[in-house]
Amino acid sequence: MGLTSNKVLALAVVAAVALFAVTLWLWPRLARRSWRAVLGRAGLLLATQLSLFAAVGLAANNYFLFYGSWADLFGQEQELGVVVDHSAGGEHVKVVEKRPMDVPGGHHPHVGGQIQKVVISGEKSGIDSPAYVYLPPEYFQPAHARRTFPAAVVLTGYPGTAENLLKGLRYPRTAYEQAKAGKMQPMVLVMLRPTVAPPRDTECVDVPGGPRTETYFAEDLPKAVSETYRVGGAARNWGFIGNSTGGYCALKIALHHPDRFAAGAGLSAYYKAAEDVTTGDLFRGDAKLRDRADLLWSLDNLPQGRTSFLVTTSRQGEGNLKGTREFIAKVKAPARVSSITLDSGGHNFGTWNREIPPALAWLSGRLSAA
Repeated sequence: MGLTSNKVLALAVVAAVALFAVTLWLWPRLARRSWRAVLGRAGLLLATQLSLFAAVGLAANNYFLFYGSWADLFGQEQELGVVVDHSAGGEHVKVVEKRPMDVPGGHHPHVGGQIQKVVISGEKSGIDSPAYVYLPPEYFQPAHARRTFPAAVVLTGYPGTAENLLKGLRYPRTAYEQAKAGKMQPMVLVMLRPTVAPPRDTECVDVPGGPRTETYFAEDLPKAVSETYRVGGAARNWGFIGNSTGGYCALKIALHHPDRFAAGAGLSAYYKAAEDVTTGDLFRGDAKLRDRADLLWSLDNLPQGRTSFLVTTSRQGEGNLKGTREFIAKVKAPARVSSITLDSGGHNFGTWNREIPPALAWLSGRLSAA
């Protein structure tokens, strides 16, 4: 059983509860002063504490995905990365692995869809980044063989890992379930982290002198995906969604590139590019670039296209409530804005998992497959 298996977590919880019960049951017998009784008390207390620690640790790891396997946990994962060569004029999406979906019939792509691990190469930016592409079941069904699908770029926060979008935030499974329930149309999801030049946080801007992260997300990625999969290349075919830093990026790219993206959804987003030790000098003293990376400034000073925005916050637990209200107030026609405001919810996976299903349905409603 894998480290992130729910069965492993359940066994750890059962073991912790059982040891606690055994300790209570045997404590009167071990209340003596003999060395055996002392060792028994110490052994039971130690075993109970270790089992509780293991259960809490497994639960935290399942939630935050610090380690993906037992080998990863014990430092035994030593397999080196694979270098993928990308020659000029060659393929800009390299498929590295194909995974079945964890849904009924998921081993059959036409039933459950498929997740492909890929490397996407940026023709203009020169950036190569790993990603996951979710293809819905309809993509593989003969009845839809000539169908073009809408697509959405999905970003994590910083530093984040793309794996979190599959497991912790469950984007593919949610998209599968929402489409099956008729709440959204089948969509292709392109999932990755905003850190395309690790470990630096580039805030999805074109840094003077490089890396050109905005160019990668706004131009290179949609073009490469549209050339590889049955995805349209027009703005009406593309959306952008993300949480935290990924949410800022989604709103920023959609705001600045209405000719590329019809919609952008920022979950727990902030509205001005961060500048700290993780970002370094993003603007090299260029005040115009810094202003442009401020979304509230952009709404006031740049033309607004026919783009739809979704922003999320909570009345208690999020620090972006004031900024979200300002963003909403500044959006003007022909742009449109929608919002989700929870009564309470922190900056965490639990909150985002409450927002992702309606956000995907909203995004789907603003994109076209044609």
